[in-house]
Amino acid sequence: MNTSNFPSRQRGVAAVEFAIVSSLLFTVLFGVMEMGRLLWTWNAAVEATRYGARLAVVCDLNDSHIKSRMISRLPSLANGNIVVTYLNPPNADNTCTAATCKAVRVSLTGYTHNTIIPFVPLSLTLPPFGTTLRKEFMSSTSNEVCQ
Repeated sequence: MNTSNFPSRQRGVAAVEFAIVSSLLFTVLFGVMEMGRLLWTWNAAVEATRYGARLAVVCDLNDSHIKSRMISRLPSLANGNIVVTYLNPPNADNTCTAATCKAVRVSLTGYTHNTIIPFVPLSLTLPPFGTTLRKEFMSSTSNEVCQ
């Protein structure tokens, strides 16, 4: 048996092992980064909903600043994802005036989070988020929060 051929048969094994291990490592690394982005987006969506509810409580009914300020918190939001509902029980929703509204509900629906990894085109639709607060009676014209 000739043992002089063993070193030449092992040539390139380190490169193959590195390729196998690094592909697994980078897959896990990109997965962890995407999970972090998803959790950040989830938290930003919840905070945007809370912020919108706080604004809707003190601003005029259907003030245009509510949705625009929510979008400033999470720029990938669209106006179609935001629903502001004024509650006036026992009457139907959105049938109240400034004096009769009891509460306001701000919801996010249909918001989709897309991955940034180019070879994994995956999107996830977040569940609907909603915040309901009691309405306060303030005017947008004299309230600097609504400007």
